[in-house]
Amino acid sequence: MAKQSGLGDNLYIGGFDISGDVGSIDTIGGGPAALDVTGINKSANERIGGERDGSMSFTAFWNPGLTPAEHVVLSTLPTADVQLMYERGAILGNPSAVLVGKQINYDGTRGSDGAFTFKVDAQGDGFGLEWGVQLTAGVRTDVAATNGVGVDQTTVSTALGWQAYLQVFGFTGTDATVKIQDSADNSTFADLAGGAFTQVTTSTPQGQRLQGGATAVVRRYVRAITITTGGFTSLPFAVMFNRNLTATVF
Repeated sequence: MAKQSGLGDNLYIGGFDISGDVGSIDTIGGGPAALDVTGINKSANERIGGERDGSMSFTAFWNPGLTPAEHVVLSTLPTADVQLMYERGAILGNPSAVLVGKQINYDGTRGSDGAFTFKVDAQGDGFGLEWGVQLTAGVRTDVAATNGVGVDQTTVSTALGWQAYLQVFGFTGTDATVKIQDSADNSTFADLAGGAFTQVTTSTPQGQRLQGGATAVVRRYVRAITITTGGFTSLPFAVMFNRNLTATVF
């Protein structure tokens, strides 16, 4: 794959698309802490991996308009966890990074040139930063139960588990459920065990996380589908999926 720019990227937080109010993604970081275990008989540092962590920070423009403008979303400084989902271009199968964590600030700066911007930082809580692939091309809006397009992850099969993230931006109808399915041939799909997100019944923006078992098998193709029992007419949502390629413990 050729080198790319960062044009056309998106950022969602807790079911709000604030991409148009974000001027820059300043950092996306994560990984295990490096624990220094250097013995007194060594002449160089020895390190082993410790706890997983992650963080995101970005700069937003001042926009006090109605939801989902950035000020309405970010100024509440919630004490509960928020889910941040960064998308490298709103394209099916493109990389995406997700962080479940605490928003720790909303710091405004009024520059001498008149610019009014806000710095926002979030620090991981419980899971660290995760990179995966987009199972929706940006925000996908289903108007009825729909089978999404399979994403080819090239790896034939893995048995090291998986994680999936959902953001819901609104809802009209009785109920809808987003599910993850996999396939060996991109033709015959089956539900991943534990791959159904909590049923959506309200228009309240939200973020959800799922985690498969540590030895759960994932086949080559993965897709996001929607199902319903009572019907719906609008479900805008985004899904990120991460197939573990190494043994992962949270």
